[in-house]
Amino acid sequence: MRFLKHMIAGLSLGLLALSASAAVGNPENGREYRNLRQAQPTDAGKKIEVIEFFAYYCPHCNALEPLLADWVKKNSDKINFKRVHVLNPGVEAQLKTYYALEAMGKVEQYHAKVFYTFHVENNRLLTNEQVGQMVTKLGIDKTAFFNAYNSFSVTTRLGRMEKTMADYEVNSWPTVVVDGRLITSPTMAVSTRGRVSEEEQNRALLPVLDWLVAKAQKERTAK
Repeated sequence: MRFLKHMIAGLSLGLLALSASAAVGNPENGREYRNLRQAQPTDAGKKIEVIEFFAYYCPHCNALEPLLADWVKKNSDKINFKRVHVLNPGVEAQLKTYYALEAMGKVEQYHAKVFYTFHVENNRLLTNEQVGQMVTKLGIDKTAFFNAYNSFSVTTRLGRMEKTMADYEVNSWPTVVVDGRLITSPTMAVSTRGRVSEEEQNRALLPVLDWLVAKAQKERTAK
């Protein structure tokens, strides 16, 4: 019986991934993605820049994270992946936490753990004290962390975030921008379908990203 349950679960996941991929087909501008009104500069070299706009408090970002992280690893030879923590009133401490970890070169080590701290351990990460409790629990060097957290560079990122979000036309998250000009999201990826689960939305995003990266590569080669 246990084997049967595992087999059915495996088949369900496989069919879910297949249906998400099949649903994408040929993504259309204005549906599964759209062009930014003003393309933004990129610094990805020969690779294609992919930026995720997210927030630690966002449950949808938390749900997408493992799938997107896996996609990024599989495509590391062709993309330069970045994250931008969005600004919302009251969550400045979370934004500063992300950029402090980035400045310390510790995002990949602790990114998922910060999500876990908020969504599972219910530490809201809204104050310096709450952030400090997490830092201590995770065993991060507290002095080094708060030096980065309160640094000029992180404060500058905080001050510029409203403009950054406006430049990239980000008003909901998670949102992903490819090559500084092609914007999509899990909800956009299933915009031509009926009501679907969040899992289906997130899985549908991945083939759209594949298609957009390939589109950007092809257009770059054609220049």
